[in-house]
Amino acid sequence: MTSDDRSDKAETGMVSEVANPGMVRPPLVYLGAIALGLLLHFAWSVQLVSRAASLPLGGTVVLVAVALFLWAVRTFRLAGTPVPGNRPTTTIVHTGPYQYSRNPIYLSFSLLHLGIAFWVNSLWLLVTLIPALALMSFVVIPREEHYLESRFPSDYLPYKASVRRWL
Repeated sequence: MTSDDRSDKAETGMVSEVANPGMVRPPLVYLGAIALGLLLHFAWSVQLVSRAASLPLGGTVVLVAVALFLWAVRTFRLAGTPVPGNRPTTTIVHTGPYQYSRNPIYLSFSLLHLGIAFWVNSLWLLVTLIPALALMSFVVIPREEHYLESRFPSDYLPYKASVRRWL
């Protein structure tokens, strides 16, 4: 698609055919933040909690994150809609974890990041979670919400009004 095509789309109000066409891919946001946090941790280690608490706390949070992720993906698959944001959404899912959070996969990514921070016992990993959350909250999720509002206005708007973004 050329830049002229994109500007024509913007002027006519046409919406992207996918929720996340951009370079800011959620898994890469979190992986990048985790990698940066680990680099900072190995360069200058600052503990987050006591050594005795780090492994059990981190392990528990990681397990919760993985369980939530698997539940959310399974729910999407049962509904027949693709998980990746670079594929067209086919329906609004409001069952499973989606009845409690509009973004349980992103919540699971955030919990995974937090769990790794506790497990590695790194304040830096906790610090790098903050910009990841900001990027998701102010760039990625609003773009996806706009897409869903445009594609499924009669289904998404009531869902958005009744279910929180995160928890």
